[in-house]
Amino acid sequence: MSKDQIEILGVKINTMSFDESKNFIIKRILEENKTFVTTPNPEIVLETLKDNNYKEILNKSTLNIPDGNGLKYMSKYLFFRKKIDKKIKEAVHGSDMMMALCTDKRLNGKKIFLLGASDEVAIKTKKTLEKINPNINIVGTFSGKADEEDDKISREKINYSNAEIVFVAFGAPKQEKWIARNKDHLEKVLLFIGIGGTFDFISGHKKRAPKLIRKLNLEWLYRVIIEPRRIKRILKAVLIFPIIVLKKDLFSK
Repeated sequence: MSKDQIEILGVKINTMSFDESKNFIIKRILEENKTFVTTPNPEIVLETLKDNNYKEILNKSTLNIPDGNGLKYMSKYLFFRKKIDKKIKEAVHGSDMMMALCTDKRLNGKKIFLLGASDEVAIKTKKTLEKINPNINIVGTFSGKADEEDDKISREKINYSNAEIVFVAFGAPKQEKWIARNKDHLEKVLLFIGIGGTFDFISGHKKRAPKLIRKLNLEWLYRVIIEPRRIKRILKAVLIFPIIVLKKDLFSK
């Protein structure tokens, strides 16, 4: 485990700030080092408790950025309890990271491919990003499927595009498993990053919480109000996850 990582429930999590994480990723791209970034949140960490293969995939990735304040708060607790030697500096949301990478001048000209979501959403995401950054170079979009039997067609489209950066929007854990299966078959790709529902936010298909609500760490409450069907998932993050971390800390030998 590197000096910038801690473990929470057996999953390695990056402790760097947003800017440190972004600069680390960009440096690796510019140096042409193949990079696999994941965006674990409390729900994803819980998923690894019943899927050891998924945990192994996350722990073998290049960087696991903490997409959720729940991870940051639990790192503070574990640090206070002297179970880890450092805390997560800040939540590093995958949606924000994608936007930062797509607007950073150092990556202008790098060939980008958008994989996942519906064709309509992906194309609208492309057009929105091109308006925000006229110098961005998006060379392809494909809705694709996360199923193994459909891997070949996705690989063919990405290879044909000569993409160097691939944003994968299949949702967890499908997107990370897709990357783990396919990254060695896509030799020109320097960065793979799973970004869940980010295309929905960028395209305007779904609204993200206003900045003030995000700053107050109440995005989870906003999402419950906007999408009540997500309440079970959100309860996992804000209630079940901390309970399991506390239980493991207090009652495990």
